[in-house]
Amino acid sequence: MVCEFGSTAKGEKASLYTLRNKGGIEIGVTDYGAALVKVLIPDKDGKVQDVVLGYDSAKAYEEGGVHFGATVGRVANRIGGACFELNGKIYALTANDNGNSLHGGCDYYNKRMWRAEEVTGQKVIFYLESPDGDQGYPGAVRISVTYELTDDNEIKLHYHAVSDADTLINLTNHSYFNLSGHASGPVLGQEVFIAADVFTRADAESVPTGEIVPVEGTPMDFRKYKAIGEAIGADYEALILGQGYDHNWVLKGSGLRLVAGMRSDKTGIVMEVLTDLPGMQFYTGNFLVSEQGKKGAVYSRRHGACFETQYFPDAVHKEHFEGPVIKAGASYDTVTIYRFRTEA
Repeated sequence: MVCEFGSTAKGEKASLYTLRNKGGIEIGVTDYGAALVKVLIPDKDGKVQDVVLGYDSAKAYEEGGVHFGATVGRVANRIGGACFELNGKIYALTANDNGNSLHGGCDYYNKRMWRAEEVTGQKVIFYLESPDGDQGYPGAVRISVTYELTDDNEIKLHYHAVSDADTLINLTNHSYFNLSGHASGPVLGQEVFIAADVFTRADAESVPTGEIVPVEGTPMDFRKYKAIGEAIGADYEALILGQGYDHNWVLKGSGLRLVAGMRSDKTGIVMEVLTDLPGMQFYTGNFLVSEQGKKGAVYSRRHGACFETQYFPDAVHKEHFEGPVIKAGASYDTVTIYRFRTEA
């Protein structure tokens, strides 16, 4: 089903695409920013919960600054110093985060209209043409993001891109999840696990230092489910600098595998994250401040949690980090899945 989703300041008309599966799950995605707008799931009592934070119109997404549901690129997360060298040439980026480049600078992919094609009841593909020099990056890139809602209760995101020159590509989804319902308040009581023995230490500007730190014996250890709020206020450098969890975990294994989970005892809703990427930024909405959301909701600090699968932040400056350099004509292909179930 397709319906109008308002217009942008430029007069561009946006649409909302509703996908449904046999399990009673419904999601909404929009061609403005290729964003995930809603995820409706019956809870353990049969009440339908919307478990992602968002807005009611394209205009609100255009005006919002916290990347709700966003498709983020050309390079997600941070590049230190807002510049990098590739093939002997220095490329300057927009410094929009303490002298660094965050989520592609200020001309965000999630502030653009994407072209929707191949729309079915359970799948839609969004396309974007990113020209040479866009956001400061080399190469004209053809990008597609596929949202598929499977009958296994999975939101499957397939990212594909091809550039006509060597470039950097690191796409992710920036949805904020609250499995007790998008308007239910802080997620601190909900539990999370992350399949990672180590994380990348970051400086005061959230740029990785290059050091890989074991989670053992620290508040960063989520190898077993524990409440988000259990240690978020601990006297620990990473949490002090990040004002909570906002870090890249080095995910165990390779290929498409289970890397994280989140669950709410209140609703019985469980989400599992699968990806083929090496890292994931777990972010607990530390900087949300009275954000006016959908259906009259007001989102504040730690009202949602993000699971941003990725290549490591600032990998282009760290030789021992797997980097997002894509060669001319080569395909960038990666899959991330958010899989849901409800437990009594």
